[in-house]
Amino acid sequence: MSRINNAAEAQPNLPESHSPLQTPVKPGFSSHKGKKHGPDPGNKGFFKRLSKQKALFLMSFPFVIWLLIFKYIPVAGWVMAFQDYKPQLGIFEQEWVGFKHFKDLFNEPMFYRALENTLGMGILGLVFGTLSAIAFALLLNEVRFLTLKKWTQTISYLPHFVSWVIVANIVITMLSPEGIINNLLVGSGILDRPINFMAQPDMFWGIVTAADVWKETGWNAIIYLAAMAGVDPQLYEAAKVDGASRWRQMWHITLPSIRPVIIVLLILNIGNLINIGFEKQMLLGNNIVAEKALVIDLYALDYGIGMFRYSFGTAIGIFKSVISIILILICNGFAKRIGEGRVF
Repeated sequence: MSRINNAAEAQPNLPESHSPLQTPVKPGFSSHKGKKHGPDPGNKGFFKRLSKQKALFLMSFPFVIWLLIFKYIPVAGWVMAFQDYKPQLGIFEQEWVGFKHFKDLFNEPMFYRALENTLGMGILGLVFGTLSAIAFALLLNEVRFLTLKKWTQTISYLPHFVSWVIVANIVITMLSPEGIINNLLVGSGILDRPINFMAQPDMFWGIVTAADVWKETGWNAIIYLAAMAGVDPQLYEAAKVDGASRWRQMWHITLPSIRPVIIVLLILNIGNLINIGFEKQMLLGNNIVAEKALVIDLYALDYGIGMFRYSFGTAIGIFKSVISIILILICNGFAKRIGEGRVF
């Protein structure tokens, strides 16, 4: 016992912070768990981060200016929809008429016909355009000959850069009574005599959709191909070990892996469902199919700006924007509820 007491007395007195029973405290932290008392090196100021990323900000600056000039500043022109706008008067000298032009818009039967055509062609283009782009991307992703794959990709992109004026002339020529489509159908015995497809109002929506799908499929498939390139190759190797065919791999690996991308693009496309433009309809249409070719943009051009009803045309533009925002919010909320990819 005396030997133990002597050993305890011989041990030097250690400071409390160096007690062998106490865990050393890391620099920058207090003895209380989780509390910092020193400067946080990750909490940098805004200007310091700006100086480090100034190249990125400078690159994006022209696009921000373009967005402000051509997208946000023109929104101030919406005030024209609530005025009886006359070009010779200043913006503050116009007569305010409230919602008069909106009432006129909703009371015109021609507007509902244009809305029906717009939604009809928009839905057809959305369904067949999305399905064709995904199918093309899946098939192209399975091509193992890189040279053939690159050439096919390049050729499929080219129609996107062709003007609708040229595409419309090609379509009209092919579908004319003397065109290649009638020659093939008559030669194979499907038709007894040639028909003029462009003079059939019931076929106009399908013709516009087919032309749009042919023109844009290769271009729309780019994002899906990029998403497929990010799929983990080990998933395919494991599927091969389990005996899955290439069709099974596409169905159970590729499609589920790119599903968030599909949902996001679908939401954005649904938001543009009512903004299908008027070039296709104006170039492919004629007096016989004019009733089926009238869309909202063409209606705004002919019955708004064409008749110098600038306030009426502005009201149509506001209606389109509000409908687009509502569609995006509904689809994004639905995607958020089911736990899929969403825009915001």
